[in-house]
Amino acid sequence: MRSDLAKSYGQDRLPRYTSYPTAPHFSSSVRETDYRTWLKSLRVQQRASIYLHVPFCRSLCWHCGCHTSVTKRNDPIAIYAAGLRTEAYLVAETIGQRLSMSHIHFGGGTPTVMTPETFADLVGTLRYSFLVRPNAELAVEIDPRTLTEPMAEALGYCGVNRASLGIQSFDPAVQRAINRLQSFEQTVTSVEQLRRAGVGRINFDLIYGLPLQTVGSCLDTVAKCLQLRPDRFSVFGYAHIPSFKKHQRKIDEASLPNSIERYLQSEKIAEALIDAGYVRIGLDHFALPDDALAFASQEGTLRRNFQGYTDDSADALVGLGASAIGRTPQGFVQNAAATKDYLARITDDRFATVKGYSLTEEDRFRAEIIERLMCDMAVDLADISRRHGRDPTLAIVDRPRIDGLIADGVVTMDGDRLYVSSDAQFLVRSVAAAFDAHLARSEATHSRAV
Repeated sequence: MRSDLAKSYGQDRLPRYTSYPTAPHFSSSVRETDYRTWLKSLRVQQRASIYLHVPFCRSLCWHCGCHTSVTKRNDPIAIYAAGLRTEAYLVAETIGQRLSMSHIHFGGGTPTVMTPETFADLVGTLRYSFLVRPNAELAVEIDPRTLTEPMAEALGYCGVNRASLGIQSFDPAVQRAINRLQSFEQTVTSVEQLRRAGVGRINFDLIYGLPLQTVGSCLDTVAKCLQLRPDRFSVFGYAHIPSFKKHQRKIDEASLPNSIERYLQSEKIAEALIDAGYVRIGLDHFALPDDALAFASQEGTLRRNFQGYTDDSADALVGLGASAIGRTPQGFVQNAAATKDYLARITDDRFATVKGYSLTEEDRFRAEIIERLMCDMAVDLADISRRHGRDPTLAIVDRPRIDGLIADGVVTMDGDRLYVSSDAQFLVRSVAAAFDAHLARSEATHSRAV
């Protein structure tokens, strides 16, 4: 293990590179009219995916970095779901044809705060508006504390075949520190309900670097999770940005692990999962060998999007809901973040687009380099440069960074091929940053590299 590297690079604030350019570079120069034009250019043979954002929870977790709000009532959720249905119709009408959908992902917030009837109506709208492929993945993010048996049954009835359960940590002290009390028994019940309803693929989300967290408590959480044998794990580092998310100020910064402790937590979790038979996928995902993500990683077709690592190779992403980000071959679009603003636009039969980014050829070139690095821990600069008509000697924009990473044993270069050392893969974001032409001009606050 390279704790020396964690100490040297751990305080760097860097993007997660779930897109390129990253969201802080989106601007109001991309408008609703641009999005309409981009949608109309999509062709029936192009495959697409859908991301729906449901910005509601029953309680607020203090570590959360998502766009969400707390409601105890169902009426605001039903009104919002009606907005999602309207937006789906508007997208389909603008495209003018039933676009083929390979992945549908419900994120949040907590999508399952909807009533079963509301959720079924929403899925019905998607199937009416778009051509959902027979083998499409329908995934839903779930809070095990609020999942009910009727909702689990509705998920199965609607064809949901993957569920991502938020675990974070089973340590009671950590749970109290982040205002998220969730027992192992609640999680067991949710997994049993989902599997009984036919939702056969289960993901668990874990977080390291939380207040009061230790290597021991991380390993205890992993041991409990392994009893349920999920198909995938996502293991994220907590991003403490109280200037951006004010509720994070409720967390005592003195209780947060330092870079070395965060590194040890991350690596010990990885070791435990690999020892249990999971395959490491990219930076922070783990999957059973027969999972689609493991196959994609093995075949070199792994991709990265706003949900993390994926086997989704679609040409376009339709973002539905407040703050949702969409992507077409021309660029990115993002909806208004405030639910009130989003609904005001949608109910007026307008798209809720408030900002975005129009891609240049240079952006596409750098996006492919960064994605391959994040997915493969290696990149052939000459091959990518040739396909984009670029000079490989100009690919690196931060030569001092790369030189330092090479000197520290993080990176090896063989001609125009670059490899991230196996014991330094946790620093792949630091490597990707050397190819980011926008980073030096960014004033955004990013998460820590470790």
